[in-house]
Amino acid sequence: MSFTKYLGSGLLMAVLFVTGCRDTSPDLQTSALKFEVNDRMHTKLSMKSGNEWNVLSDFTASEQVVVDGVTLSDFNLTDISQTRINDNIGRGEQKVFTGINGDLEKTLTVTVYDAFPSFAVTDVAYRNTGSSEVIVSKWMNNLYSLENITPDGYNSSFWSYQSGSSSRRADWVLPVNTGFTQQNYMGQNNSDYGGGTPVSSLWRPDGGFAVGHIEPVPKLVSLPVQMTDDSSASTHIEYEMNKRLSSGERVRTFRTFVRVQSSDYFATLVDFRNLMIADGMVFPEIHESAYEPQWCAWGYEREFTMEQVYETLPKVGDLDYHWVVLDDGWQTNVGDWELHPDKYPAGDADMARFVNTVSEAGFRSKLWWAPLAMHPDSDVWETNPEYLLLNEEGEPEFITWWNAYYMCPAYQPVVDYHTDMVDRMFDVWGYEGLKLDGQHLNGASACHNPAHNHDRPEESVEAMPTFFKALFDTATDHVHDALMEICPCGTAYAFHLMPYMTQGVSSDPTSSWQVRHKGRTLKALMGRDTPFYGDHVELSRNGTDFASQIGIGAIIGTKFTWPVGAGPDPDTDLTPEREEYWRKWSEVYQSTRLAEGEYIGELYDIGFDRPETHVIKKNEHLFFAFYSDQDQGRFHDEYSTYVGSVEFRGLQAGKSYRLYDYENSIDYGTITGPVATIDVDFTNHLLIQASPQ
Repeated sequence: MSFTKYLGSGLLMAVLFVTGCRDTSPDLQTSALKFEVNDRMHTKLSMKSGNEWNVLSDFTASEQVVVDGVTLSDFNLTDISQTRINDNIGRGEQKVFTGINGDLEKTLTVTVYDAFPSFAVTDVAYRNTGSSEVIVSKWMNNLYSLENITPDGYNSSFWSYQSGSSSRRADWVLPVNTGFTQQNYMGQNNSDYGGGTPVSSLWRPDGGFAVGHIEPVPKLVSLPVQMTDDSSASTHIEYEMNKRLSSGERVRTFRTFVRVQSSDYFATLVDFRNLMIADGMVFPEIHESAYEPQWCAWGYEREFTMEQVYETLPKVGDLDYHWVVLDDGWQTNVGDWELHPDKYPAGDADMARFVNTVSEAGFRSKLWWAPLAMHPDSDVWETNPEYLLLNEEGEPEFITWWNAYYMCPAYQPVVDYHTDMVDRMFDVWGYEGLKLDGQHLNGASACHNPAHNHDRPEESVEAMPTFFKALFDTATDHVHDALMEICPCGTAYAFHLMPYMTQGVSSDPTSSWQVRHKGRTLKALMGRDTPFYGDHVELSRNGTDFASQIGIGAIIGTKFTWPVGAGPDPDTDLTPEREEYWRKWSEVYQSTRLAEGEYIGELYDIGFDRPETHVIKKNEHLFFAFYSDQDQGRFHDEYSTYVGSVEFRGLQAGKSYRLYDYENSIDYGTITGPVATIDVDFTNHLLIQASPQ
């Protein structure tokens, strides 16, 4: 189809036909958001700020489609209809806008919900009204730009939350300045690195917006963020396809959204989670045992001996760690998951004996496992090669860390193989939790294995939540409070897997900054009091930064080896000096147990407020954590100092609070709400408890 069959960007037809309804104005408005549509079906986005409307993005071609190689952005608006709705998400207003560009009809359905006034949910359809077949290769929704009006003195023009995953293991929360671009593809970006949460958020000091989709399963969309020049930055959601439309046929986009936000991304992710729950997503019940500190045997690495683990248990108990995690190295091969005969000569009986010993010593036991991975030297490869996920060329997909390959999560025999293994781990061996590990767990490629009889190759992508649900259900059938941790090794957590895990983790953080912003993100997506494991403390700032775990409400963890010299790496030795330090922070954790508190993420902007501040509410107390190192960059392991004032927000108006440094037992005096400041001088962190008087 030639370009001349479509309207050019400057050509408008002004005729507007309006159906009979009680409101035919081309906009929707809530207490927080105004969504306007003009006669080219361009949209304008505004946010309520006090009594004024703050325009975030002026009229722009926010929904576009590529047909026969031509990007269509202008559609002559011909019809508007409106109705009140009451669907799974709730009650709301819905308007349907219809327009024409040549032989293509566009229908834009926009819904605003009473319970989610900051959201505008969009559903777009395109219909071929001509006589010839056309090819739709791509659609783009919710394309908005945010003007750069950030005053001088801030550390960045914009800040962002981006959930694309790659082998770079990049920060999830990061600044955006001129020249920045990141695609944030939700599929596989580096063979075994992919998946994520389908939301991108962009903001300046006075707020911004986020875009994403609300489909019940993962989709292979991208959510690009870019700032090509110093005037503005943008984000949107897009999907590539190869859809042939015969005369009269239509194609629909996914249900996508734009959400306005007055600060950073935290409230957006809370709202996104709640909207998905309203639409049917169910999160698991959390049990008290999920908040207990963890010791992991990974300090001894794959060549550990059972004697090393047994000898360390008394020190684990002495330091008040409650979970014992047996890590990689117990198995004969990745994929077979049989017990290594050198470590377990009596097989199942030896492993059951270990778990029983752990239990008798007063601990609970958790086992490392890398499901969906299959090594080419494994027995399962030899006996069941049909388990493999095959790409479009008919080749298996590689998993880098274990030199293994993917099994297909959408193939029922693969699911059965894994649930049988969970039965064995819990029923025969006696484990009470699983550490499901590997970047490959965050997403899967499309599967083209003809043995699986998929209706669509994307079934493997969309089946990941169902696969993890099978593991979760099997484990909790054996142990009602089974601890199910998914550690996707630096990838940006796939939201659709979260209903099937009872503990998130900072997942191999490359810095203390990653520990903190990952914790903030998972507290938004999984619940303010969700158990978030800070991972091995040895992974950030010289292996001692317990403060970045405790201050954000994370569960502390370690992989120390003992006695000195027992492990392969001196950095994991529990020297007498380290033991004293570990004991101090274990006592701080147990005396506060902030992981069980409520993370209040709306009070401070993690990008623009300085110093970086996090708040936990527990009972009537507020726990403030201030950090000085956020501007120092990724992989920062040095010490930094902050000198200046800190602001205490979220206090009750007129109420007095006593400030107490609960790490160092220092009284900072009394302040009065709703907001108060004090002058401070600290290195790396300052942890303050504010108690009402």
